[in-house]
Amino acid sequence: TFKQIYSQFFPQGDSSMYAHFLFNAFDTDHNGSVSFENFVTGLSVILRGSIEDKLSWAFNLYDLNKDGCITREEMLDIMKSIYDMMGKYTYPTVREESPQEHVETFFQDENIMKSMQLFENVI
Repeated sequence: TFKQIYSQFFPQGDSSMYAHFLFNAFDTDHNGSVSFENFVTGLSVILRGSIEDKLSWAFNLYDLNKDGCITREEMLDIMKSIYDMMGKYTYPTVREESPQEHVETFFQDENIMKSMQLFENVI
């Protein structure tokens, strides 16, 4: 499973939430399973897709409730899962509030917000 694979790559952390989010991104049928076709199609997009295809796939990963928008809460959930996956013993040490700070910085940065608008226009 995704969780077992990611736990081998990140043994110092908890990769279960990130693996869950990744699983949902590959589960394009939204039926609770990832078929071989889903998996290969997703990998193909990630590895060989156009910029637009890769952006669309990444957007789908971050849009947790699949409503067409990435909210602060969704971004925070993803950021927390990434920090959890990396573990508490990273160098430099990550503070508990780091994910929240990164999300707030992201949503306050004018250049990033312009990029998000461009991202939406491409999708």
